[in-house]
Amino acid sequence: MQIIHAPRDAILKPLQTVAGIIEKRHTQPILANVLIRQQGEAVTFTGTDMEIQVRTQASIGAGSGSTATTVSAKKLIDILRALPDTDVTIELNGNKLNLKTTRSRFALQTLPSEDFPVMKAGATDSAGPGSGSAGDGSTADLRADVTLSQKKLRHLLQMVHFAMAQQDIRFYLNGLLLVLSPAGMRAVATEGHRLAFCEDVEIHAAGQADAILPRKSVLELLRLLGDSDEPVRMEIIGTQVRLRFGDIEFISKLLEGKFPDYQRVIPKGYQKVIELERETLAQALQRASILSNEKFRGVRLGLAPGRLGIQSSNTEQEEASEEIDIDYGGAPLDIGFNVSYLLDVLGTLKTDRVTMAFGDATSSALLTLPGDESFRYVLMPMRIGGPDPPARLRGSP
Repeated sequence: MQIIHAPRDAILKPLQTVAGIIEKRHTQPILANVLIRQQGEAVTFTGTDMEIQVRTQASIGAGSGSTATTVSAKKLIDILRALPDTDVTIELNGNKLNLKTTRSRFALQTLPSEDFPVMKAGATDSAGPGSGSAGDGSTADLRADVTLSQKKLRHLLQMVHFAMAQQDIRFYLNGLLLVLSPAGMRAVATEGHRLAFCEDVEIHAAGQADAILPRKSVLELLRLLGDSDEPVRMEIIGTQVRLRFGDIEFISKLLEGKFPDYQRVIPKGYQKVIELERETLAQALQRASILSNEKFRGVRLGLAPGRLGIQSSNTEQEEASEEIDIDYGGAPLDIGFNVSYLLDVLGTLKTDRVTMAFGDATSSALLTLPGDESFRYVLMPMRIGGPDPPARLRGSP
């Protein structure tokens, strides 16, 4: 039975859309597969890892019938990538998926579509084998609903995602907090030593919800979302989030747990404030980082009237020193930081200038954008010359 006939790229594009979350090795072989469901001209592709599900649709179907099967996502994509730019026919023949071009033939093993674990938005767990198409779940547990541009959502995620934890035993830090409310939308990420905060008060949600998106979901959304004004609808339904944009439906489970009180962490009223060119600071830190301790990556910032000094050293007694002219006339301050944490934020920002505010040598520093309160980055200091890692943010567990 012929199910698809289309140019190679028309098939490859939706497959690549859903394949980002598909695990290559899994205890359940069917989770390495993509679900292909054809009904007339409409063909839907679904990928899942039981925590996240991505579904998309394309008008590439052949014939007026309907059928469904699952096949290895990696093998199918690798074959299509290796083919020249030509028309491709895909047929289902028993338990084999046959792929044909004018000069090439491939036969791939399939697994039954009834065994594919489809997630439903609002369900407490996956809908299980044999369930209907994704997104058919009830919205009775709808907590918040908002429509915004893809560009705005991508910006919020991009501005804070680098501060997420990786494989932290405090599992709720291995993700990103989204706060939806009628007063605006916020994104917050922290791993205990630093915190990134970004908000957009022009995004007004129906309802109010705090939702922690898993790290993998955040990174996949950054891959899928475009930098455009095209709309994306986001719904927080029970313990899941569902996003729909373009031809894509994205469903993810949310992380459970109590996210740290980020509002307590953000310092206020600092008097030692400097404004610098972002690129100048980033380049000076990058040079100094070359001779920093490879394990702790510490640099010392020396604040004095008219200048900012940057120093680093390592266990081989090698040293680096940089100096930047600044407009500052306050009290001197010596404070140490993990240089990677500073370079992360400076590499994410696109503004020409940044503002840094300090308390004392043991207090967190605050990095913001001049004249813009929408973004804040909090960074705890570290003791340079000793074995201490960066201190934890006050209010974090």
